[in-house]
Amino acid sequence: MYKVTLMNGKQETVIHHPAFNDLKVQTGQVKQGINVADSFSFTILPDNPGFHLIRPLRTLVTVDHIQSGKREFEGRVLMPTESMDDQGKFMKSFLCEGELGYLNDSCQRHGEYRNMTIAAFFKVIVDCHNAEVAGDEVDKKFQVGQVTVTNSTDNVYRYLGYESTLDSIFDKLIDRLGGELRVRKQNGVRYLDYLSKIGVKKTTEIRLAKNLKSIEKEADPSEIITRLIPLGVSIESEDEGAVDASQARLTIASVNGGRDYIEDEAAKQIYGVVAKSETWDDITLPANLMTRGKQFISENNRVKVKYVLSALDLSLIGLDPESFEVGNDYPVINPVMGIDEKLRVVEKTIDIIHPNTNSLSIGDLFKTASQYQNEMSKAQKNVVQLQNTIHRQAKAIGGMKSQIDKVNDAVNNIEWTLKDSDLEALNQAVKQLQATIQELNDAIGDMPIYQPATETVDGLFSAPDKKKFNLITVSHPVDLDGLFAKVEALEGGNNG
Repeated sequence: MYKVTLMNGKQETVIHHPAFNDLKVQTGQVKQGINVADSFSFTILPDNPGFHLIRPLRTLVTVDHIQSGKREFEGRVLMPTESMDDQGKFMKSFLCEGELGYLNDSCQRHGEYRNMTIAAFFKVIVDCHNAEVAGDEVDKKFQVGQVTVTNSTDNVYRYLGYESTLDSIFDKLIDRLGGELRVRKQNGVRYLDYLSKIGVKKTTEIRLAKNLKSIEKEADPSEIITRLIPLGVSIESEDEGAVDASQARLTIASVNGGRDYIEDEAAKQIYGVVAKSETWDDITLPANLMTRGKQFISENNRVKVKYVLSALDLSLIGLDPESFEVGNDYPVINPVMGIDEKLRVVEKTIDIIHPNTNSLSIGDLFKTASQYQNEMSKAQKNVVQLQNTIHRQAKAIGGMKSQIDKVNDAVNNIEWTLKDSDLEALNQAVKQLQATIQELNDAIGDMPIYQPATETVDGLFSAPDKKKFNLITVSHPVDLDGLFAKVEALEGGNNG
């Protein structure tokens, strides 16, 4: 499924290919993320043709998905590790970094930049990097690509020092203005984009009983504040000889019934009292401090929720239109856990040896305490509803079994009546069979539907089970049309 190639200058060496058993790495894992250099780690044995060809920082590595033609990793070898296991087997392990890491190989130069657009300032940094790495054996240059990050004026006033290029981009731009970096190849040219957000919203679902293999939900309430103490300007002590380093500050007690704090009642019901203070040195009026405190607790009091999930990439077999990519938002649906929302993939792990273990990390979502409580209640209700549905299904299936037994008895009665040519009894048996079949149809109609199941789409039971269910046949099929024809013939014969 994946091909791994080493490049030393113009010499290319394939060290892993699914079609050749003698071209295999022992382990291989690609990690992709946002605002970090992608990585690829792998281990090879001495019989691999690349065992003695790898030079740190000089040897380039690519990982390509053969079916889709997509390049999952491109970069250079960083660190080698040689080892021998308890069986006497020698091996080498390597850590590789993606092309974004090339920005660590250059330093910026001092300069002052006034009233410069963000795009122009970004180009200054990239141009300095390109000048630094010019003439290197390995091509490490970037062309400035798309720049969509803006501020209120679209101008910046910045100084540059002598830090590495990547550190400068984060310090002077990303940490202050936000945004995300993307390395992009087009017609053989390596572009560096600086975007407000990478990725787009997709419609390909990650759904329970379809392609969702596992999901782990982590809720971090460590940033929750249920009781906030807003503090304003410092209040000078009336005691001229006071040397206490901790000074009194303006509070909201005078405008809040004597209480110097405000509370988030919804959060307090869940987490109890968690008190923290926040200081605004520029606020001198209690009323303004009250307003700022309420605004702060409303905007910042959030539970951080993170998901790590493993999903099957059904695009490889044509069942989904698209694969999952870092930066994109996908609908994630798991009714049992109360999850039904668009979630963004911020990290993707690809195991080139065992692709069925690939995993996705979903970015941090911030939910209010009431949203988090409602989500937990919704998940609990879904579990109860699912249990009730299964219980009703079990009762309905039990009723169907009883009706099927009656049908079998009625068919047996007809068979015996036909042998005895007892027309009156036969008519009665046929009527009983019709009534029993109607009861069976009613029982089937009363079955609750959780979700339709087909041979390709899971429902209350899986698609493979549906295929098995469709193979079930009656051991002695009954031809009702033929049966009625026989009855009519017998009646006609006796009447004649």
